[in-house]
Amino acid sequence: MALTPDLETERAPTGALSHSDWRDYWSLLKPRVMTLVVFTGACGLFAAPGSLPPFLAFVAILCIAVGAGAAAAFNQWWEADIDAVMKRTRARPLPSGRLHGDDALAFAVILSVASVVTLGFATNWVAAGWLAFSIFFYAVVYTIWLKPRTPQNIVIGGAAGAFPPIIGWAAVTGDVTALPLLLFAIIFAWTPPHFWALALFVRIDYANAGIPMLPVTHGIRETRRQILIYSFVLAAVAIAPWPLGLLGAVYGLSAVLLSLVFVVLAARVAASRTEEPADMAAEKALFKFSLFYLAAIFAALVADRSLA
Repeated sequence: MALTPDLETERAPTGALSHSDWRDYWSLLKPRVMTLVVFTGACGLFAAPGSLPPFLAFVAILCIAVGAGAAAAFNQWWEADIDAVMKRTRARPLPSGRLHGDDALAFAVILSVASVVTLGFATNWVAAGWLAFSIFFYAVVYTIWLKPRTPQNIVIGGAAGAFPPIIGWAAVTGDVTALPLLLFAIIFAWTPPHFWALALFVRIDYANAGIPMLPVTHGIRETRRQILIYSFVLAAVAIAPWPLGLLGAVYGLSAVLLSLVFVVLAARVAASRTEEPADMAAEKALFKFSLFYLAAIFAALVADRSLA
């Protein structure tokens, strides 16, 4: 259920089979990634018609966060051997030896069950079912099946990070209608250009680990072309709620402006010819803006619904 790779600096390894502490379990949850997951889930909850009592709203958001953390822990448990050969991830708790694999798996299972059951009793079982499916999709469909097998892994697997607004909406309403599905589609379309921008300047890591990311299998030029294509798709999907009458001008104008900047940055990526990761300024600019873009789009959603 992660929206983006975890780029935070890991605690330095202290040697194989060293003692773990709470920071290692916290790291398994990928807290920086969880922040964006929680934010989009909370926006789905606040944008839904009706409301939850404040305490239950807090519990629902907490369950989304814990479920996202559980999915991240599953991911790190399964990919410990891959993480060990990648510079970006080799200091994580499992490849560095600070945590045992069985402990990480037990942690992930406990958090998964606890988050789903708690959400079901606190709100409704429709939201709980979506949360359970999102954890399964990220842990099994993306991590185990798609990621090591196809360069389309992040395209199909992008669904894993797109469920939180649906979960938040369903926690309030008990159903899923057109707007939460469009919010899902925004994150789904956002994930490929966001992730491929990163993959371009860390592609050597993926190649060394044997992960068939698009820059590894199809090259830099094709990846840049795909980033531009998906950026146009993202712009269309992000703006769609406005002409469809689901959201108003506050959201619509924000989506138009933000998407225009996104497409311009993607066009710069497509026009770039540099192949040295250290020189990929356009890719790094798009990656950084993409994080702001998603947060701003969902903030505009909440602002628009608040003013309606």
